[in-house]
Amino acid sequence: MSHSKGTKTITIVGSGLIGRSWAMVFVSGGYKVKIYDNQPGQAAKAITEIRKQLEELQQAQMLRGSLGVSEQLALLSCHDDLQQALEGAFFVQESVFEELEAKQSVFQAVESHVGEDVVLSSSTSCLLPSNVFSRVQNRSRCIISHPVNPPYYVRLVELVPHPDTVPAVMELAYGLMTEVGQAPVRLRKEIDGFALNRVQYAIIAESWRLVKDGIISVEDIDLVMTEGLGMRYAFIGPIETMHLNAPQGMEDYLQRYRVGMRRVLSAFGPTPEFAGDEAALVTQEISELIPADQEHLSARRERRDRLLMALAKLKK
Repeated sequence: MSHSKGTKTITIVGSGLIGRSWAMVFVSGGYKVKIYDNQPGQAAKAITEIRKQLEELQQAQMLRGSLGVSEQLALLSCHDDLQQALEGAFFVQESVFEELEAKQSVFQAVESHVGEDVVLSSSTSCLLPSNVFSRVQNRSRCIISHPVNPPYYVRLVELVPHPDTVPAVMELAYGLMTEVGQAPVRLRKEIDGFALNRVQYAIIAESWRLVKDGIISVEDIDLVMTEGLGMRYAFIGPIETMHLNAPQGMEDYLQRYRVGMRRVLSAFGPTPEFAGDEAALVTQEISELIPADQEHLSARRERRDRLLMALAKLKK
């Protein structure tokens, strides 16, 4: 299932934030991208939005790939007709909203217009491949490619196979994501939450328990990450951190800390409810720091993206 570029085409179904982000990533790698949306005019609006973003990125000297803005835009087209949008595509990236029924019917419709060897990929963050692709006849070419927001700076893509996915499809997706500058990871089988959310939820759960139990404030637990763990984690992962934290590496680390780790972990409280009084407490504290109105939230999101851009530049 190798592919040579040239005029290779990728179709994106759904022109919302994630669909637009995928389009920007794929054109940066020189692929032709056809954007389809079932709401007439939406795909055209998406291209206008992408043009604006690419121009801003060029000004910030953060445009990805070797092509200029006009060359990247020339690779984009918008479509209100699904069959037309799928013509010539070797890879289809579904990016509609996170609702099982919607995704299932998208893939059912897409399959009726494409050949057997076209890869069908979903952007879902929390639905399992065995559910998302249940209405597809040939499931051997189905895969989840879950991006992280915003994908243009946060390069991780979780590749999650359906039980029927053939290795060649995983390889093709891995090769494509690598080529366009993303950082793919392969899950060997499907699991609820994939890898990123399972790790994220573990961190959220213990942070929440520490606040709920009156051990630490919301402001300070966030600092534990941003000024402590997060400093490392942008460059080395938790397993490498262990390996580097003892003079003789991993075996030495386990020798020293195994008992202590097990003692602390066994004292962790139950899974939080994330509701009631504890939710009111956390919500109140974070809202005092950042009021939950559009003005404040938008300003913080812009700050987040600006800093992620700078970090992405540094990681290069």
